[in-house]
Amino acid sequence: MARILPSISRFLVSEDGPTAVEYAVMLALILVACISIVTTLGTNISSTFGTVNTSMSGS
Repeated sequence: MARILPSISRFLVSEDGPTAVEYAVMLALILVACISIVTTLGTNISSTFGTVNTSMSGS
């Protein structure tokens, strides 16, 4: 236990922990944005292809 406490205190004092958390939060926000953009584009593209398919089938 005596060997673990200095390691924990060094980790808490260092800037690496918060920086890693900030990067993880930033990555999560970027992923959410990308997923929502791809979902929206997929819906719009599917609708467009459906319209084209309907217009070609009616001929």
